[in-house]
Amino acid sequence: MQRRSALLIGSLLLSALAPALAQPAPKKIRIGILFGDAPMPHEEVALAEGLRALGFVEGRNLSIERRYAEGRVQLVPGYARELAALNLDAVVTTCTPTTRVAREALGSTPGSTPIVMAAVADPVGQQLIASLARPGANVTGLASQAEDLMPKMLELFAGVLPKPATVAVLVDSGSAVHPRMWRALGPIAQRLGVQLVRVEAGRKPTDPTLPAAFDAAMRQQATGILVLPDEPFFVARRGEIVALAAQHRLPAFYGLREYVDDGGLMSYGESMRTAYRGLASYIGKVAAGADPGEIPVSQPTQFELVINLKTAKALGVALPRSTLLSANELVQ
Repeated sequence: MQRRSALLIGSLLLSALAPALAQPAPKKIRIGILFGDAPMPHEEVALAEGLRALGFVEGRNLSIERRYAEGRVQLVPGYARELAALNLDAVVTTCTPTTRVAREALGSTPGSTPIVMAAVADPVGQQLIASLARPGANVTGLASQAEDLMPKMLELFAGVLPKPATVAVLVDSGSAVHPRMWRALGPIAQRLGVQLVRVEAGRKPTDPTLPAAFDAAMRQQATGILVLPDEPFFVARRGEIVALAAQHRLPAFYGLREYVDDGGLMSYGESMRTAYRGLASYIGKVAAGADPGEIPVSQPTQFELVINLKTAKALGVALPRSTLLSANELVQ
């Protein structure tokens, strides 16, 4: 009786598994990744995990062409042209500048190499896509909500700064999206009674350097500095930015937790690990022949507040209990 039952269960399990076992292995695909900054290891790990869940494994049925500008954005156009010449199944772009340049190199018409965005602020307003629901042409992927998060970021930051607060806003001189974020901060700053001062740094020889930007913030008696997100120049130099903030004893607020992991005070924004893992489904769809222009662009729905307690103690920042309780993670 037990043997007949075991045979029956085994038969049922094989029947259930048969459709999955009969599924053909994913075809071999070739993709490119265009980084404007230096890649953070966990981003590529998360992307690899997402692709592996779909059956794509690098070295087996997946090959990846990587191009890393490491903050030298002037290199991105050349890298984009190299990827365009390879006739890839998809090209992953990691921010606003790389997406814009990839469109120029790969074309922006139906049938062009699909572009899968990792985290781009307001791609509709920047005219990178037609709409979130139907992006059009050959671009799809993930849109960040960095511009929409500006009020929340400033509100959280103002809550830990002494009153009255003067916040220096670090802007990339060459950014197309930072002016939009700067404007978004105005109304909330007025409501909170926070004075904003704009300080700029850039990658061109004629642009102010990061040390010069911090010196400008100190001359204007800033009590904190807010570093705007979605620009590879700042991300690639996050170690220098964190060090300058510590040197000047300036509490600093960021849009990515990676700054806090490197010693920055606070951050609020989406998880890049989650974003890069989510890219895999888009890559799988376009590699299977789906029209990227018909695949809706997603926005993050969860955001994380991360606080570095060691840095807060070193700066003498008193963190309200309500802020500590609302943090997703406290870095010791």
